[in-house]
Amino acid sequence: MVTTNGALSALADDTRREILTRLANGPQPAGQVARGFRMSQPAVSKHLRVLRQSGLVVSHKAGRQQLYALSPDGMTALQRILAELSRMWAAALPAFKEFIDNEQPITR
Repeated sequence: MVTTNGALSALADDTRREILTRLANGPQPAGQVARGFRMSQPAVSKHLRVLRQSGLVVSHKAGRQQLYALSPDGMTALQRILAELSRMWAAALPAFKEFIDNEQPITR
């Protein structure tokens, strides 16, 4: 299950966002996902685990390989989370602007 905190925490890392971008091209084994990163494959595997635990990525065995893919449910939940945040900011920013515009200057 994708939670707001889990998804946003997972997405806070550049490497994990890049992994999601790579997985958007289709399922891949961990070794293929790790190619091009300037870190060890075990380090990339830790990022994959965080993404799996957040519900944004799923994995399954295919022969001897572990394949990773975007989770359709996770991506739908992420879209919902981002839409909620977008609505919140769309309402909050104009209200904040109005507050600032009506703020009285501080006099001493």
